[in-house]
Amino acid sequence: MDIRKIKKLIELLEASSLTEMEIHEGEESVRLSRNTQAAPPAAAPIPVAPAPVASTPPAAASASTPPASPEEDDGHVVRSPMVGTFYAASSPEAEPFVKVGQKVKPGDVLCIIEAMKMFNQIESEVEGMVTRILAENGQPVEFDEPLFIIQQV
Repeated sequence: MDIRKIKKLIELLEASSLTEMEIHEGEESVRLSRNTQAAPPAAAPIPVAPAPVASTPPAAASASTPPASPEEDDGHVVRSPMVGTFYAASSPEAEPFVKVGQKVKPGDVLCIIEAMKMFNQIESEVEGMVTRILAENGQPVEFDEPLFIIQQV
């Protein structure tokens, strides 16, 4: 394999979020991998959250229960279909797609979730009024995380 191709592959690996790449060309193959330091920081927070921290403030745990379980509210819970970044508007200067108290119908855009440089519109599945917005603009969201509560009509 030509050294110029290998250099180009290295540049592609560095410019992407990939940690490993393997290319086969005929009988030749090249495998490139990036030495990432992501594993140690991920392992470090695990011991930081011991059981005594969670058991020390039982009042705080019960106080956080209502926001943590939006299913108890009367209404339809709109959940994130993917991991990504929540955006309430199409651009920082634009008005949010929806506000609390706004009526929506099926197909109305509620927000955008950016995942892997792709902007995915999240649409309402029901008709009703937005009673709560549970995510903040620019906040990372997890799969199945509650985003909105819509009081159905």
